[in-house]
Amino acid sequence: MDGEELTEHETALYDRQIRVWGADAQRRLSKSHILVSGLKGTVIEFCKNIVLAGVGSVTLSDDRVVTEELLAANFLIPHDENVYAGKSLAELCCHSLKDFNPMVRVSVQKGDLSSFSVDFIEKFDAVVVSCCSLSTKKLVNEKCRKVSKRIAFYTVDCRDSCGEIFVDLQNYVYSKKEDAEMIECRLEYSSFEEAIAIPWRSLPRRVSKLYLAMRVIERFEELESRNPGDTSIADLPNVQKLRKELCEAHSLSESLIPDTLLERLLASTTEFPPVCAIIGGVLGQEVIKAISGKGDPLKNFFFFDSMDGKGIIEDISKVKAEG
Repeated sequence: MDGEELTEHETALYDRQIRVWGADAQRRLSKSHILVSGLKGTVIEFCKNIVLAGVGSVTLSDDRVVTEELLAANFLIPHDENVYAGKSLAELCCHSLKDFNPMVRVSVQKGDLSSFSVDFIEKFDAVVVSCCSLSTKKLVNEKCRKVSKRIAFYTVDCRDSCGEIFVDLQNYVYSKKEDAEMIECRLEYSSFEEAIAIPWRSLPRRVSKLYLAMRVIERFEELESRNPGDTSIADLPNVQKLRKELCEAHSLSESLIPDTLLERLLASTTEFPPVCAIIGGVLGQEVIKAISGKGDPLKNFFFFDSMDGKGIIEDISKVKAEG
């Protein structure tokens, strides 16, 4: 992302941001390219944030057609069937996002996310995925790790009034100020596949219940060949059975994954806009940090539950578990 300086127009447009994180950080942002797949409410909030921040380009991938459920938390799509009839989510969101910041190039990439080649993925500096299967998350993350440059990878999932973000920055080096001096910091991240493969008995004693519940739901959807979020309260008995099997395999008490939490994650198919704003805001902040090199990045899971209003960061990584 090294290269051209900011233009006079960019400097004027992003004047307030430059005062906060500096011209070099803004230059990095303005030359960055972001791939975003799965355009639900949380991801829409994220897209709005990074477009306003002034990234170089955003490529949208989501061939789904508009439904009432998808309209619930997506403020980019007009509630007018004459407008969205026959168009994909990505096409509709692309048109609206361009209005937020004409300096940012917003485009659409058609096709299934899992079919995108490593060469295509290599064009981007950050990849954000949502609304995709467990196997697709692993596959795309693996492709990000195969290229010669570092590509920041993120997954985000919002169900009911709960949300989860996963971050993989691979081997990340950044600078920060400490005691009036600039110091170099290094962080080593696990891939998504490595992180969720860590035995539950090796996790922190007070690990988020949401982390465990999400892994159960994710596994259930994979075993049943369901689309992400394609669940209902009728699935609870089978999910409880799977929870029992997984907890026994990991030597963990089932009480750490309460029925009430599973019920919420299974039953609600609608995102809550206030929660979307929170999760999307955190995700936008993290991508900006990773690209600009400013600020301590999140490592490596973030959870939010509106029931207690808390945001929790969990470091669930292979290196930590082995240590």
